[in-house]
Amino acid sequence: MVITELSDGIVVRRITGPEDVATWRAGFIGAYQTIFSGPPYNERFYPSEAEGVYQKLTSTPNNISLVATRGIDEVVGFGIAIPLSAKEPVAKELTGLLPIAHTFYLAELGVLERWRGREMGRTLVRERLRLIDAARFSQVVLRVSTAHLSSISMYRSMGFEEMGVYMDVSAMRTDGRVTSDRRQFLSAVVSQIKLEDHADWATVS
Repeated sequence: MVITELSDGIVVRRITGPEDVATWRAGFIGAYQTIFSGPPYNERFYPSEAEGVYQKLTSTPNNISLVATRGIDEVVGFGIAIPLSAKEPVAKELTGLLPIAHTFYLAELGVLERWRGREMGRTLVRERLRLIDAARFSQVVLRVSTAHLSSISMYRSMGFEEMGVYMDVSAMRTDGRVTSDRRQFLSAVVSQIKLEDHADWATVS
């Protein structure tokens, strides 16, 4: 399903069924590996791991999975959101702070470096927010690296607020070490989110 068309032949699509999942699987895997191998995350994902992320999120009930595509099979960006209740470790961390059953989680966002600075990241966030069922979900939450200052600033400009809650996430880095980095949570009331256009940013997880 086409959501919107951008410049340079880029089309933002929503993945809505098994055929879409199969069509964009390989492109997502390549983009995911490339994007998260860069700063601030510097994470190493094997193809099977990236595919596992894709398969799990796109099969989650009520998921909102968007891909920015170019040509017949190239994925240059992606944005995926799921109900918070489906992300157990995060839901556990936020229990008592948010209404878990009525909160949506912005799980993944990425844009290949070559295509940044074109408001693609902003579009992938904005369109996911538009697609949230506001009758069922009153809150939206995300987590982002504390080192990703530009992303934090942009989310705050949209009406997200820092919750004062942090998680340390362990991952294999591109240098072969397993280390932890700190992520912080930001949340917003769905009905109060600002959807005006601003500058672009690249990666959140």
